[in-house]
Amino acid sequence: MIASPASLRRIGWASLLGLCCAVLLGLSLKVNALKAEVRQAENRILALKRETLYLETEFETRSNQQQLAAWNAVDFGYQAPSAGQYFENARQLAALGQPAGPGAPKPIRVAAVPSAAPALTALVSPPSGKPLGEEEEPADASVDHDAAAAALGERLGKVERAEPVPEPKAAAEAEPRR
Repeated sequence: MIASPASLRRIGWASLLGLCCAVLLGLSLKVNALKAEVRQAENRILALKRETLYLETEFETRSNQQQLAAWNAVDFGYQAPSAGQYFENARQLAALGQPAGPGAPKPIRVAAVPSAAPALTALVSPPSGKPLGEEEEPADASVDHDAAAAALGERLGKVERAEPVPEPKAAAEAEPRR
């Protein structure tokens, strides 16, 4: 059986599409492999930078040790502790203590709290003078500022007010509607 030209054209396009897909797959695999190599190279560069920084720090530390050893030999004369300088317990350390000489300051003493400590006094509200929790709350939310100022003035001294406090207006009156 002989294929018609239309079916041959369809087969040609299908094979061309398959070839393009194969080339695209091969190209994407190659790009991904190259990206992986770039990431590995970047990671190696970062590791080498960290190692370089570590080695520079080590070099500076060792050069400082030589300088410190030279200063110690010339100026300070410090020596490393020997095994005989360590104590086995606190009694050996206490045995080194000397009694206080004349004119020495007295030792600092820490106060101790007795086990039967008296109960703390209740907190008091400064405006009312009553312990907290016992204050009476006002029945309404409005406060007479003049009466409050007079009561406070009696307790604290003279209170002068430059201007009278305006009465609060309703929110609907204060703001015009749009």
